[in-house]
Amino acid sequence: MTPSFGSQHPPRPKFLPWHAVLLQTYLPWMWGLIFLSASGTTAWAQIAGCTDPLANNYNANATLNDGSCTYNSSTLSAARSWTLPSSLVETSGLVVWNNRFWTHLDDSNTHLFELDTNDIANPLLHLISGVSNTDWEDITQDSLYLYIGDFGNNANGNRTDLHILRVEKSSLLAASPMVDTLWFSYADQTDFSGTGANNTDFDCEGFIAFEDSLFLFTKQWVSESSVVYALPKTPGTHTAQPRATLPVQGLVTGATCLPEKRLVILCGYSSLLQPFLYLLYDFQGVDFSGGNKRKIGLGLSFHQVEGITTENGLQVFISNEKFSNSLLTTDQKLHRLNLNQFLGGYLNGPVNQVSPEASSNLDWIYPNPSTGIVWLNSPSKTEWIRYSLTDGGGKTAMEGRYLDSLTLDVSHLRPGVYVLCETWASGNRCLRMVRP
Repeated sequence: MTPSFGSQHPPRPKFLPWHAVLLQTYLPWMWGLIFLSASGTTAWAQIAGCTDPLANNYNANATLNDGSCTYNSSTLSAARSWTLPSSLVETSGLVVWNNRFWTHLDDSNTHLFELDTNDIANPLLHLISGVSNTDWEDITQDSLYLYIGDFGNNANGNRTDLHILRVEKSSLLAASPMVDTLWFSYADQTDFSGTGANNTDFDCEGFIAFEDSLFLFTKQWVSESSVVYALPKTPGTHTAQPRATLPVQGLVTGATCLPEKRLVILCGYSSLLQPFLYLLYDFQGVDFSGGNKRKIGLGLSFHQVEGITTENGLQVFISNEKFSNSLLTTDQKLHRLNLNQFLGGYLNGPVNQVSPEASSNLDWIYPNPSTGIVWLNSPSKTEWIRYSLTDGGGKTAMEGRYLDSLTLDVSHLRPGVYVLCETWASGNRCLRMVRP
C-alpha cells in the first residue's frame, strides 16, 4: 500500500506577505485604541444648553452656556432715590470711584462732578481743562484711568470727530488732570450724509473698559438694537470694529461691568421713555452676546435714564436727567436698585468664587472632566484639609476631610459644572470640575 502524501510529510507552511502580518498582529490593538479614543471623547464632551436655573429653559445637564436662555418679563422698582442738584439737570454718565459718585453733563461743560449721597446737594467740581465737550455721553474706568466718551452722534449722525478722553486718576485727585485722547471712527460707517435728529444707528451713549480694550454699545435709533464695537484703550487714532449685535429692543444709554465676574449691565429706555436694564452674564472671554441676555423693566416711567454704575453687581445705581413736557416733569435723580433676585445666585454661586489663579492650577485634580474617580493632591502634608464639592446652584454635593491625598468617586453625580474647594489652616483653593 502506498502511503498518502499527507501521512508522510506535514503541509508546507504558508508565508503571509509582510503587510498582512502587520495587519493581523496590530489591527486588534489599533481598533481598541480607536474605540478608547472615541469613548474618551464622548465622556469628556461638554453639553451645550441653558445653564441659568432662573431661565424658562434651564437644562440641569448642560455644562456649557450656549446663550439660549429665555426669561419671563420682570419689572424692578428703585430701593431708594435721591434728587440731584439743579446743576445736574443733564447728568449723562455715572461711575463710582474712591467711595464717591462721579458724573458729567452732555453739553459744553467740562467739569466732572463728585457726589456724596450724605451731601448730594453740594457736589465737588473738577475742571478738565484744555478739552471740549461736544456731547459727553458716558464715563467708565479701569484701575488707572477714567474714560469720558465724547461720542454722542444723534444730532445728524455724521460726526467725524468722535473721541474718548483718558484722564489719569491720580492726577485728577491732585487737581492737575493729565488727559490723553483716543480718536475713532466706526469700521462700517461709510456714508456721512446727514440723517437728521434721532435717525441714525451710529450714535453711542454707553461703553466699558474690559481687559485691554474699550467696548462701545451703540444707541441705534432706527433698529433699536445695539452693536458692540471694540477699540484699544491706548491714545491714538483707531477704527472701532463691530463684534456683536444685541437685540435690546430699546435705546441703550449707559453701561457698567465687572470683568472678573463676567457681567455687563446696560441701561436705556424705550421710544415711550420706559427705562430698562439689559443684563449680559456668564459669557466666555469678551463674547458678551454668547452668554445670558436678560431684559428687566424699571418701575420708573418717563425717567430718561442715562448713567449706570455698580461695585458688586447686586447694588446698582442709575441716574436720569430732567424730563419735562406739557403734561409732566420728572426731576433729575439718582436711584439705587437691588438685583439680588436676578444675579444673586450667579454672583454668589460657586463658579464665581473661583479665582483665576486657582482656575489655572490644574495639577491637583486629575482627570478633569471626569465620570468616575478623580485624584487630589494635598498642598499640605501636615494638617487635615476639608473639602467640599458644590453644584452650579450652590448646593453641597460632597464634603469631608483628608490628609495628603484622596480619591473621590464622582460617578453618582449629575452631569454639570461643580466647584471643588479645599480649606486648611493656612489657606484655601477652589477649582471648577466638570462631570460630563
